[in-house]
Amino acid sequence: MTKKQRGMTLIELMIVVVIVAILASLAIPAYGQYVRRAKRTDATSALLRIAAAQERFYMQNNTYSGDPAALGVPGTPDNLYALAIAGAGAGGYTATATAQGSQAADSGCTSFSINQLGQRTATGTDGDDCWRR
Repeated sequence: MTKKQRGMTLIELMIVVVIVAILASLAIPAYGQYVRRAKRTDATSALLRIAAAQERFYMQNNTYSGDPAALGVPGTPDNLYALAIAGAGAGGYTATATAQGSQAADSGCTSFSINQLGQRTATGTDGDDCWRR
């Protein structure tokens, strides 16, 4: 009479380990890219808050502010974007959010901008789609 073996052999275990490693090598980079795309909303929402605050500031002072902190928007929630306002004055402004830290790896959308007319631009390989995602 033969005795039945229970459990797995070393070969079977190694095959399972290889399959898990292959799946992980595909899933982890895709998840990282998904997270970077999701964090783009930090930049766009901060710029939209700046635009709204600029209009309130303009109504009271007849000029635009060059300081995001003075407008009540000192930065993005996780500090993944650096905020700056260029050309602020009576004629207009351009607010820019530039990726920094871990978000700098997002080559799709490296910076976002909005001006006093509400015109939105972005730089990176995704270009025009940056504000839509």
